[in-house]
Amino acid sequence: MSMNIFRLCGDMCHVFSIIVLLLRLRVARNAQGISLRTHELFLLVFLTRYTDLFTTFYSLYNSVMKVLYIASTSSIVYAIRLQEPICSTYDRAQDTFRHWAFAVAPCAVLALLTHLISGGSLFSFVDIQEMLWTFSIYLESIAILPQLIVLQRFREVENLTGNYIFFMGSYRALYIVNWIFRAYYEPGYRHHYVVYFCGVLQTLLYADFFYYYLMSKRRGGKFSLPTAAQQK
Repeated sequence: MSMNIFRLCGDMCHVFSIIVLLLRLRVARNAQGISLRTHELFLLVFLTRYTDLFTTFYSLYNSVMKVLYIASTSSIVYAIRLQEPICSTYDRAQDTFRHWAFAVAPCAVLALLTHLISGGSLFSFVDIQEMLWTFSIYLESIAILPQLIVLQRFREVENLTGNYIFFMGSYRALYIVNWIFRAYYEPGYRHHYVVYFCGVLQTLLYADFFYYYLMSKRRGGKFSLPTAAQQK
């Protein structure tokens, strides 16, 4: 797996977004405005995508990043669920998206259908890995939805939370360019239209957030999302 500037920048945005969120939790000591369900989805994404972590070695960089994503996301989930005083400030009443029913289950069915239609089977470890990888791609494309819903309900977005989501969205946008770049310049790498579709869908989910985030930075004021009436 080759490195290019788009992948490196995307990875750094991803890492920085996680650092910003951990800083937000550790400094503010509260989880207000943070969606536990989004991070449970991201943890499931990483666990199903990186099943090759202990079976295939690509590079030290690749292995370190995989471990970092799993460990840091697990830390975030643990802090919001169990660590005081952070867990006491988590507002379950605002984080109500039914992620197992409306995200995990549909993505699992879609991944299974995609795998079978493309000629895959369910009788080898490699095929199971491939199906889980496809599932992780589908799930990651919508994993941010619970967080965006929570922000819409709170409306006023804490600065570090806003930065976290901005860098998460930037990471995915840069990875789309990385995939296209690799398809043209890396021998053996091919266009993967399921990945493109999911990457574009994920980036589009951030589009409204990006607009109001950048406008707030331009004005230098607090970042807040408008109500539905204000958007009309």
